Amino acid sequence: MTVTASASKVRPPVQRWLVIWVLALTAVLVMFLLQGAIPWAVNYPAGAVVPVADWVGALMGWIKSNLSWLTRSITAVLGVPLDFALDLLAKNFKIGHGADAYVLPRLSWVGVCAAAFLAGHAVGGRKLSLLVGGCFLYIALFGQWTSAMLTLALISIAVPFCIVTGLFAGIWAWRKPWAERLVVSPALDLMQTIPTFAYLIPMLLLFGNSPVSAMIATAIFATPPMVRATMLGLSRVPLEIGEFSDMAGCTARQKLWRVLLPSARPTLMVGVNQVIMLALNMVIIASMIGAGGLGYDVLLALRALKVGEAMEAGLAIVALAIALDRLSQAIAHKQAKGNVHQDVSARFWRRHPNLTLAVSILALTTLFGLFVPAFAAVPKAITFTTAPLWKAAVNWVTINFFDTIEAFRVALILNVLNPVRAFCEGFPWLGAVFLLGLAGYQLSGLRLAALVAALTAFCAATGLWEKTMATVYLCGISAFIACLIGIPIGFVASRSDRFEKIVTPIIDTLQVLPSFCFIIPVVMLFRVGDVTAMIATIAFAVVPAIRYTNHGIRQVPPALIEAAKVSGCTPRQTFFRVQLPLALPEIMLGVNQTILMALAMIIICAMVGTRDLGQEVFIALSKADSGRGIVAGLAIAFIGIVADRLFNAWTAKARARLG
Repeated sequence: MTVTASASKVRPPVQRWLVIWVLALTAVLVMFLLQGAIPWAVNYPAGAVVPVADWVGALMGWIKSNLSWLTRSITAVLGVPLDFALDLLAKNFKIGHGADAYVLPRLSWVGVCAAAFLAGHAVGGRKLSLLVGGCFLYIALFGQWTSAMLTLALISIAVPFCIVTGLFAGIWAWRKPWAERLVVSPALDLMQTIPTFAYLIPMLLLFGNSPVSAMIATAIFATPPMVRATMLGLSRVPLEIGEFSDMAGCTARQKLWRVLLPSARPTLMVGVNQVIMLALNMVIIASMIGAGGLGYDVLLALRALKVGEAMEAGLAIVALAIALDRLSQAIAHKQAKGNVHQDVSARFWRRHPNLTLAVSILALTTLFGLFVPAFAAVPKAITFTTAPLWKAAVNWVTINFFDTIEAFRVALILNVLNPVRAFCEGFPWLGAVFLLGLAGYQLSGLRLAALVAALTAFCAATGLWEKTMATVYLCGISAFIACLIGIPIGFVASRSDRFEKIVTPIIDTLQVLPSFCFIIPVVMLFRVGDVTAMIATIAFAVVPAIRYTNHGIRQVPPALIEAAKVSGCTPRQTFFRVQLPLALPEIMLGVNQTILMALAMIIICAMVGTRDLGQEVFIALSKADSGRGIVAGLAIAFIGIVADRLFNAWTAKARARLG
């Protein structure tokens, strides 16, 4: 008896938490079974819904009525550089008005392609020049030049704005820890988890349907990586460098701009790369509020179910994304290696021969465009289209495999999706708040428990519980399948260099593909609905699971692997007992990122008929209902924040346990 009592007093925490979780799950089950007696615990009472959407709508209406002078001023200021970029790349400069207006041509497509070749050669050599120049030439030959230049013009203005804003915000957060903790980090979390459609609603209301609205929405969405890269880069600068600058007599400003920021340049360039990719992705979505360009072409083709035209516009987006991604990565790599010493006394054209040649070619080809139409616009005679081939391919697959595709779709809906959806939508809201709060308390204490419970309760209190759980169901099942596919592929890639060389270009391509491009082929085969959304989301979200798993296993210190081999472990024992446990935190970070990417894609899949929070945002966008859209966007963001915080806490605990 004494031994038993003593054992119960020193019961390990794992056993104690196991008992707590069994009791908690039992309590939630009882809550569900007694829903007839306590219906308010299962379905949030309609009479207790907090009208947050009405409050937000009233606030936005007040801002529109009383601060219209400010929004008009911002539109006018930002419209000047944006109009210049649009005229330079996609349209023509018009001097004067009416019939007497004189037209100056835009940059010649020949010159832009040549400049792309030279830019690639300058930062990455012959291979990169062929890749980047080839991407621009591909866009021209497939008849997508004007639309691609509209997109590029918007990016060329939005990206510098994001870089400058993110740089200064990152410096402020790095210098002031309280600002980073209380202002910057929460703002970044919201900016990165609120769905892209939700950005469009206030922009449409305040700035109208115009390229400026699209540019502002793009800037808001794409700035966070630059802020985080700035904070990370400055924090990683060795203390010795800062101390040396102090000893040299540098002022605080000189120390920052001449010592610390140049030392952090490689990390900053990674942030620039991420800003470019996010801006390109957002510009496509922002086409819905006036951005135009390739995104608008994809939207029109999707609405008309023209698979060929949609695929061509989508592939043009991919080509532009690959070119910009590889260029920015090459610049970052070159900055990390350091610049070659240049003779500052030499003439400019000697110090920058590629830039000088590119500007000269652009000027000459644009001048030729005044006299030779083939230089001003891509001649239709040299363009070609593969739209009929894409349409024929989809038709052939549909005709020959319709029964198989339909059987797979129906079986998936009946046996997997519908049961999981019914379980999620019937889950008691109070039970979800309680269980998630308990998980937060176990992982990180009372603060995380309160945060997770409050964010979950918000989704119920605003009357969005059913749609929230519909979002959780589709996001959860898509992320689960993506991990089932991605983690094993990452395992194989980590153990085989040859397989890694095959996988890496595939996942790189998937990473630069804009989200719309995942929907196009799937919707043609599986029609609209949850199956289409799930397959597109899996393809979009599988990359982090592969990449983090591969990286996590490969970064295990070689000394530990050698020690395991010396101890007599077989390769299998070394993998499962040494490499896998040590890589587990990194793998879980990949799972976390997979969930966040799945959540982002699920919202875009509202375009193909899903019935969740994404549909709420989409309806609000079509009706310009700012309150409804922003509240639904916040609910989506809170799902992402809850998942992110819980997985980060679990990862931190695992890292601490593994030392």
